[in-house]
Amino acid sequence: MKLSVLIPCYNEIDTIREIVERVLAVDIKLELRNGPYAPPEMRDARSKVFELVVDKEVIIVDDGSRDGTRDILPELAELPGVFVHYHERNQGKGAAVRTAIEKSSGEVLIVQDADLEYDPREYPQLLQPILEGRTKVVYGSRFLGGPRKAMFFTHMLGNKVLTLFTNVLFDTILSDMETCYKVFTREVALQLRLKSPGWGFDPEITAKILKRGYRIYEVPISYTGREYNEGKKISWRDGLTVMWTLLKYRLTE
Repeated sequence: MKLSVLIPCYNEIDTIREIVERVLAVDIKLELRNGPYAPPEMRDARSKVFELVVDKEVIIVDDGSRDGTRDILPELAELPGVFVHYHERNQGKGAAVRTAIEKSSGEVLIVQDADLEYDPREYPQLLQPILEGRTKVVYGSRFLGGPRKAMFFTHMLGNKVLTLFTNVLFDTILSDMETCYKVFTREVALQLRLKSPGWGFDPEITAKILKRGYRIYEVPISYTGREYNEGKKISWRDGLTVMWTLLKYRLTE
């Protein structure tokens, strides 16, 4: 089984090398109980477990970086399993993820931000529900009890409001709609036809997943949020974009 790690990247000169090294260092071996990836002779043996080794490819899409990130990327592209693609101008996270999906070849895909807020060592628990056939979409939640660096109160409040808005519109009980760690099968990815170029990516993908009848499975993850002086880019204006995008896709596609 191959996992495609999708890394949208914009002005991440201080972190891009390290996050790629962290992703490549993860050795994913899972003990699974049945599921779609079980050997044929074990498909009906629910009491038995088998080991599955997951291969990785890393798809980096540089979204018009201007801080020197592009000087590092050719070196990273020489690493086994790492592929780099470029946008000539900045289009936004959603556009970068869309390109990464188009260029990927894995059976399961995960979005990985280019900063160091999320820990790739948690890939195994994010993958397990999908590989055991319990769901086709997993979100890693920062609000289900995992260890985390304290957030700004305003960020936490904004996230809770946007997640509540999502739950009301789509009759679900998510705890963290805005999480970076979104994991889904290629089957799901091919149905989404994503359009939002910027911060509308998270609400658009969530809305389209839920409207197509997929229930999202959440697992707890750790979180090490960075400060504004470390490159954090989100603002309150992005929250308005998220709410408008949720409403738009609830009423349309």
